Amino acid sequence: MNDDNPFIQVPIEVIVSVGRARPLVRDLLRLDRDAVLALDRRVDDPVELFIGDRLIARGELHEAEDGSGQLTVRLTEVAAPGGGL
Repeated sequence: MNDDNPFIQVPIEVIVSVGRARPLVRDLLRLDRDAVLALDRRVDDPVELFIGDRLIARGELHEAEDGSGQLTVRLTEVAAPGGGL
């Protein structure tokens, strides 16, 4: 990789998806504070990383080792450039 390439200096947004829910609009409108919305994944299932609508990797959620409480993702699968998972 050539670090002189200006494109590698451009920040990009990566979306981490922990799961999806498909409630009825009626049920969404009834949600109040402390309501629970069930997702289609379990706590120990891998999360998915997207750029736009392209799946680029999968990984596991972890807490940062510095004690800050910040979430991190340890990558377990990474898509090949130009390919998919």
